[in-house]
Parts: sequence; structure tokens; C-alpha cells
Amino acid sequence: MSLAGIQGKLSRIGKRWIIAGLFVLLPAPFAYSGQINDLNELVRQLEADLRAGDAAAANDALSTAALGSGAVPAPAGAAPGEGGAGITSIRLGERGDQTRFVMEITGEAVADYRIFTLADPYRVIIDIKGVPFQMSEMPAVRSLGVVTGYRYGRFEGDTWRVVIDTAQPVALANNFVLDPQAGFGRRVVLDLAPTDAATFNRTAGLPDGMQDMAAAAAELAAVAAVPMSPPAQRIERRRVVVIDPGHGGVDPGALGNSGVKEKNVTLAFARQFAEELRSTGRYDVHLTRDSDVFIPLRERVAIARRHKADLFISVHADAIQRPDVRGLSVYTLSETASDAEAAALARKENQSDLIAGLDLQGESPEVTGILIDLAQRETKNYSSRFARSLVDYASQQTKTLDPAHRFAGFVVLKAPDVPSVLVELGFLTNRDDEKLLTSANWRAGMAKTMSRAVDRYFGDRMAEMPN
Repeated sequence: MSLAGIQGKLSRIGKRWIIAGLFVLLPAPFAYSGQINDLNELVRQLEADLRAGDAAAANDALSTAALGSGAVPAPAGAAPGEGGAGITSIRLGERGDQTRFVMEITGEAVADYRIFTLADPYRVIIDIKGVPFQMSEMPAVRSLGVVTGYRYGRFEGDTWRVVIDTAQPVALANNFVLDPQAGFGRRVVLDLAPTDAATFNRTAGLPDGMQDMAAAAAELAAVAAVPMSPPAQRIERRRVVVIDPGHGGVDPGALGNSGVKEKNVTLAFARQFAEELRSTGRYDVHLTRDSDVFIPLRERVAIARRHKADLFISVHADAIQRPDVRGLSVYTLSETASDAEAAALARKENQSDLIAGLDLQGESPEVTGILIDLAQRETKNYSSRFARSLVDYASQQTKTLDPAHRFAGFVVLKAPDVPSVLVELGFLTNRDDEKLLTSANWRAGMAKTMSRAVDRYFGDRMAEMPN
């Protein structure tokens, strides 16, 4: 289909819903679901994370690769929905061979929600409109019966999502709403019953009305893979740097020993880094997200390309079973990982969309492979050049891994024409690194250090040719 044809689809379906379609098309645990509007507020949230943390639960989640499998309370300051509505508790119970899942809603809002299921792995998805999560207590039961865990958070706009992981195929035996009574708020009740794979698969997949969005999103993804105009046509402007705070919204990323969430650490640092770069007057700086929202991995790449970025820097914080491991590292794209640890990290980070309850089965091999096929050798070389510069400067400011420059197949590094790196600031599972990553002083110092690395990178390129 031509670009004009795709634009026509955009006008019929709506740009906002096309982006929602990307959420279910493209390849990626839940807690803070309100928007964070300034750095001070984010710092307060980081401190709240540390105070509210449960080290044993976090380590257990890490060891089972089920980060956020229990519902984690959102801060009390989460903005209420219409009529003061909010989801204040989630409960699990058993009824014979069925597992009951209950969400309680305060306020006057109606329960406007939809439910669908996805396979590989087995999941039940609840999307509810206009009712944010305002959980004030950690649930007593996090897994029961067929439910192995669940996650929740903002998905898109005024839509909030719960992803329920199940140990086997399930059927929705009951789905009803109880009106407020006897001191309880309005309750959404689901009864999940075991079933066979064939029965599950007959009804699994995208809900009605999203097929056109998914198709249009696939076409947009293909258009996004077409190379931009060459750099020589982009001389007379400031350099464009896109900073990508990893995770967000329904996907909190790694958890620290004290309960701090990667999504808050990365957003705090990205804002500090962006402020530092802007203060030089040499760069136009954009963030892929500036609040606690979920963004699919390939949409992050698309954001960089829409801004015609000269450099893309994705910011993350790692977690590992060995609490003694610490240090910053920088990754560039390679389909052959530099070591087993790099390969495992890429696999984990590339699961972000899956964690957020997206359906990846409908994506064709042509779409999934096109960005890899178009990855240009020159772009990879420039990425590696910046990575080496960044390691040189960062090693003077903080501890780094050995080797600090590593290679793996991260989805967010696959823009064919934008030099890209992924920075792991440190390990949230190491107490020393966690203390640094939640320190405003450390963030300020590291932001200045990385800004100098950016200056050096573009200075070297300008010395070679003004492109």
C-alpha cells in the first residue's frame, strides 16, 4: 500500500489508536501508574520505592523471571479517575477447580472494561477505562490456583491494564460486576477455569475492533523501516539526541533489593541527562517518554527516526542473581552476543512488550527481520565509536564492568540509520550501585560525564566531515 493509502487509514482509524495497535503488534512487572511531572516528584517516588521495598519478594521475582508477579501498591498520590474512582484492591480466591480474580473499585465510575486472552505464554488481559490503580496495601495472596502472578499499570491514555499469568490454558467461566454493598466498592469478578489448549486457542487473540489497527500498524512499521534522507542533507541544524528511559507504565523493569523500580531510576536519570545536554545549547534533545507510561520497543526506535536523531541513547539499570556484581556497561548492536550474560540481558529486555500483555504472534517474519536486514555497517561503526567514548569518560566517574563495551541484539538498537547505544547504569541488585543510582548527586555527575562523551563523539565526527 502507498504512503497516501496508509495516511488514509490513519485518518479513518485515528492516529492514537494506530499507536495502540502497535502495542499489540510489536515485540517486550506493574505498579506506579500515575504520571510523574517533575524531577522532584520522581525523586520522591524513588525514595518511596526504597522505603516500601520487600527484598525477599523482589529476589524471588527475579529468580523466577516473574518480575512484578504480585500486585505492587501504587503511591497514594495517583490521580483519581472520574468521580474519584480508583482500583483499590485485587484479591484471589478458589472455588473448587476455579480461581476467582476480584478487582474492587471505589467512587462512582462504571466498570468499563474488556477481557481477552493471549497465548505463548498463557495470559488473561483486562483493559479498564478511566479507573487508575490506587493500591494502598500489598496483597496477601499473589498467586493461587491457575494464576501464577499478575501485573498492572497504565497502558495507553485513560486505559489501565491488568495482565494475569496462568500456569495453563484457562476459560472464563464467569465474568460479572457486583454493585457496591456492605462496605465494599464495585467489584469486577472473573472466575478462571482450567481448559485444554485447543479450546483456549479458539478464542485467544486480539479483541474485536483491533484487527484493522494491527494491520495498519504493520504497514506503518514497514514504512518506518525505509531509510531517511542521508546525513549530508541535514547539515544546518543542531545535533538531535534522543534519550530513551527504559521500561515504564505497566512494565517496571528490574527491581532492586530495596524495591526500587528500574522505570523510575531510568526516567530520573534521563531527565537529568537531557537537562545537561540542553544546557550546552548544542543539541536538540527529546525523550521517548517523559512520564510513567508504557511504550513498545519498536515505537521507541520509531520516535528516534521521526526526530531524525543523530544519536539514540537507551538508559537502563540491570538486575542479576549475583549481588556482588556491579558497574556500568554500554551495549551496541550485534546479532552475535559478546558473552552469555549479554545474550541473556538482551533476551530479558526484549521481553518488555510481552510483559505488557501484547500479542506478538501476528507479526510476520518479514516485519520482524526488516530492521535487522537494513542495519548499516556505517551506523554500527558510529555506534561503537560513541560506546568507546562513553566508556572512557564513565570509567573516570563510576565503576564499570570488564569489559564495559558489550554487544547483543537489543530491539531498541536496530534503527538502520541512527547510531544507537544501550547504557546499563549499574545493578539494582547490588547495594552500592543501588545507592548510587538513587542518588541525585550521582545522577548529576554522571549526566555531566555522559554529556562530555556526546561532545567528544560529535566533535570527532565534525573534524572528519561536517555531516
